[in-house]
Amino acid sequence: MSGSDDGSWDESLLAAEESLDDEEVGVDPDEGYSPPDRPAWGITDREIGGHESLSRRLSREVPDVSALGDGDGIGDSTDTDGEPIDDQVGAERSGRLVFVDLDDSDPGEDFVARDVGIDGRAASAEEAAVHIVPDGDRA
Repeated sequence: MSGSDDGSWDESLLAAEESLDDEEVGVDPDEGYSPPDRPAWGITDREIGGHESLSRRLSREVPDVSALGDGDGIGDSTDTDGEPIDDQVGAERSGRLVFVDLDDSDPGEDFVARDVGIDGRAASAEEAAVHIVPDGDRA
């Protein structure tokens, strides 16, 4: 809204770049409402005091994604970056990695670590994520 020379206010919608929330002011400011597919249950006092029928409850169920059987069986996670056993890393876990002090005269080697074996009790998540990749498997 902006004031004009005669003191009245312009009551049109703000431009998207001038509004506080530009997500709500999209291309069409008169966007409609899409009702749900089925009426909601448990809104009225009668519904709250009563019980929903089994057929109505089952119609709201969403199928389990893992029950579709499109995975290989190990983890079957479709919403993550990997699985517990991933073919992109080696199968053998490394132990604790300790910094190896290098000769300062060799600029080609910046950081090197040496595997000193698995720690006595448990590894942190970061240590457990490190696997040994044989030299022939490197890309």
